[in-house]
Amino acid sequence: MCGIVGLFLKQESLEPSLGEWLEPMLVAMADRGPDSAGFAIYHDPAPDGALKLTLYHPDAGFDWEAIAEGLGTAFAGNVNLHVRVTHAVMVVNATESEARAWLRRHFPDVRITSVGAEIEIYKEKGLPDDVAESYAIRHLTGSHALAHTRMATESAVTTEHSHPFSTGRDLCLVHNGSLSNHNRLRSELERHGMTFQTDNDSEVAAGYLTHRMAEGASLEEALQSSLDDLDGFFTFAIGTRDGFAVLRDGIACKPAVLAETDQWVAMASEYRSIAHLPGASAAQIWEPAPATVYAWSRN
Repeated sequence: MCGIVGLFLKQESLEPSLGEWLEPMLVAMADRGPDSAGFAIYHDPAPDGALKLTLYHPDAGFDWEAIAEGLGTAFAGNVNLHVRVTHAVMVVNATESEARAWLRRHFPDVRITSVGAEIEIYKEKGLPDDVAESYAIRHLTGSHALAHTRMATESAVTTEHSHPFSTGRDLCLVHNGSLSNHNRLRSELERHGMTFQTDNDSEVAAGYLTHRMAEGASLEEALQSSLDDLDGFFTFAIGTRDGFAVLRDGIACKPAVLAETDQWVAMASEYRSIAHLPGASAAQIWEPAPATVYAWSRN
């Protein structure tokens, strides 16, 4: 079943309120996904030329300092480190390929949840209420965010299968639905050099968008082509460094609602996630049409 939410702020002055508004959106979806929760937030851009990594290890007492010191030594510079529960955010002077290769070689049990300039992705097992509390979501700031609550209907309850999924710089996807051709598509993408950390169909959808955009497509063009290439039923919410987008398949059997004011755009599986937002009673509210790309950008 699962629940997805997204919040995009149109005004920079509202960024201190992002977490305060996002937390009840996520918690309201707990009934749709009580097993685990995850969220992606866009904030605190890394300096030009630097890379922001979000890393995960199941041991809450993991020695993140060892990784930070190793990265600093390997790439000749101090590593900015921030630990949040079972995740750590590190800003390093390395390329994505260099950082990934170094982590695979020295810390293969550490999973990369996101890479980019602004994105951070956190995933945790447990009730969404508890995840929101332990990660202090209400205190986070930023320009936009996506979140997901999961009901494990096809796999064990693990963070590996929790959303959001990220397969490229500052890009992430949350998904409600199921894809039937993800194994074939995964093999095809791997032949083009894509790598995957799980067997989840949603990671393949994210990988497909990353691949199409690497070929030169805009986000909107990549989403439009996904209607032909992804076989199944889905509601996607996608984040990039500059924007936010929503797409439902041609049948649109998975629920979704969009709302917009002059201050924000919000998306959720159910309106109750949006109702608490300031100005929601006067917002333009609609059900996104099938096979139609909706996108917003800071530019």
